[in-house]
Amino acid sequence: MDIGHVSSEMPALPRRLVDPRPVVVAGFVAWLVAAALVWLNPAWSEARPVCLMGLAVGVLGLSIFLAQRRSARRGDKGAQVGLRTD
Repeated sequence: MDIGHVSSEMPALPRRLVDPRPVVVAGFVAWLVAAALVWLNPAWSEARPVCLMGLAVGVLGLSIFLAQRRSARRGDKGAQVGLRTD
């Protein structure tokens, strides 16, 4: 039993845990549902700008993700490493 040797390599996470697509889609859908609810209920009209900004941030995040994935597919030097390109 060799206790003195510890591997410095970290095991790779499963692909489903490093895939950002479900998180991006779930966040965007949540803001979309929230925006629909505040538009349908006049009592929540003060929350409309917040929901619109949430949607805007979701679109911005999605566009950054898609740009990074496109760069990773092309093999650009500055592209994020580890994005699924399939």
